[in-house]
Amino acid sequence: MASGELVRHDIEERDLPFGSALTASGRVSAAHEFGTVNPDHLPFATQDLVALDDALTEATRQTKIRFNIYIGDLGDDPSTGVESVFPGTPDAIRSVLIAVDPNRHAVEIRSGKRVSNRATDRVAQLGVTAALGPFRDGNLIDGLVTSVRVMTAAILSP
Repeated sequence: MASGELVRHDIEERDLPFGSALTASGRVSAAHEFGTVNPDHLPFATQDLVALDDALTEATRQTKIRFNIYIGDLGDDPSTGVESVFPGTPDAIRSVLIAVDPNRHAVEIRSGKRVSNRATDRVAQLGVTAALGPFRDGNLIDGLVTSVRVMTAAILSP
């Protein structure tokens, strides 16, 4: 799962936990794998974390909707799996979740009850479609960033 923390100016990048990056704006972006943390197996490069965090931050600022990312196993039925993951995401009722199960080649997008009138099924379909090209090329982060940006533009358009 990826999400941004509040801006802090008293943090040194070398003191950040595994899977975290300090962005240019002073925000801490963190990604982690579920289970035991293995410092020899970083899930993403720092520049990938920064790019994803910047996209999530900009989308949230522009739309006033929280965007969350989940990358991991969604089970045999990804649609059911995302339904169990979504309630545990930050501010779920006012957010959009982009869930990716790389092993099953599945992408699921859900929106919370309070934002479903703006983050509609059409917006979610645009987000999935935007992610597919980069995903096919093996670019997970590029696909997620593209999806977030396309969905943001669709939400902002009347």
